[in-house]
Amino acid sequence: MKESIQRVGGAMSGMVIPNIGAFIAWGLITALYIPTGWLPNEELSTMVGPMILTLLPLLLGYTGGKMVHGHRGGVIGAIVTTAIIVATSSPQFLGAMAIGPAAAWILKQIDSRLQDNIPEGFEMLYDNFSLGILGWGLAVLAFNIISPILDAITNALGNGAAALVDSGLVPLADIPIEVAKVLFLNNAVNQGVLTPLGAAESAETGQSIYFLLETNPGPGLGLLLAYWFAGTGMWKESAPGSIIIHFFGGIHEIYFPYVLGHPIMIIAMWAGGISADLWFVATGAGLVGPPSPGSIFAYIAMLPKGGAFAVLGGVAIATAASAVVGVILLKARPIKETDAGVEATIESNIPTV
Repeated sequence: MKESIQRVGGAMSGMVIPNIGAFIAWGLITALYIPTGWLPNEELSTMVGPMILTLLPLLLGYTGGKMVHGHRGGVIGAIVTTAIIVATSSPQFLGAMAIGPAAAWILKQIDSRLQDNIPEGFEMLYDNFSLGILGWGLAVLAFNIISPILDAITNALGNGAAALVDSGLVPLADIPIEVAKVLFLNNAVNQGVLTPLGAAESAETGQSIYFLLETNPGPGLGLLLAYWFAGTGMWKESAPGSIIIHFFGGIHEIYFPYVLGHPIMIIAMWAGGISADLWFVATGAGLVGPPSPGSIFAYIAMLPKGGAFAVLGGVAIATAASAVVGVILLKARPIKETDAGVEATIESNIPTV
């Protein structure tokens, strides 16, 4: 199991690392120009949706395919990722990271059997039509079969969180919530499940704990601090900038690639989230409304009278727990750094045919 986790982490790391800059660019645009951002701008904010729904998944799908089979693998990875994007309504980072390398691997198997037998002068014809025909077939397959599976995963995570909340097991709801968040389903869980529950409770009591469950910036801050203290390479170097965007700008999506790139770090997120939720329940914490975006400043703006200690204490606890567990995990299971190492890891996991 440990080896499998490391392999998955290495593969995801190789897809995420080259694209961290794109995630940071998207985070800055979002933090600055959305209606609740620092410099609201209706025209510039129109870039936010296309970038998270289309650009970022395509980059991951292309990068994953390229690691398996060069530029041809990247192209077919992007083609099939596009089918997933069009067929679903949520950001398909999970789909891109799965289908991009898979499509490239299929193309690689075909090329290994046919390319050497192509008559001289027909190489370009083969390259173009083999990729185009296979891309067409896999895109249709992904659109009709893979995308409903991804939608089912999305619905299952949201329904799981709702069931735990409804049953009163609020701290345990953090388990599906954190998984959904790093798959960029945070808005679906928060706006579709938690905010309506929080609004109803706040209307009766003046505050609600539901506004704290998904929006708490503490676990993400702790995770990024762990990378800053114990990470290496680009992960370590990019962490300080990501901290500013996440904690002060309220754009939680900026830390999701740090978990996708090293999946075992979800344990650090659970440690921070569950610890904070236990504190929130014990102290009767809550906010008067949903903090948007989920920055520390939005938290302060939504504090009920006399509720600062309970709410901010939970943020601090989440930060400490996530940071400590994150450092331990990074020391025990260091994240892989080089694309070459990741490519070798992917190759070692591809079955021979």
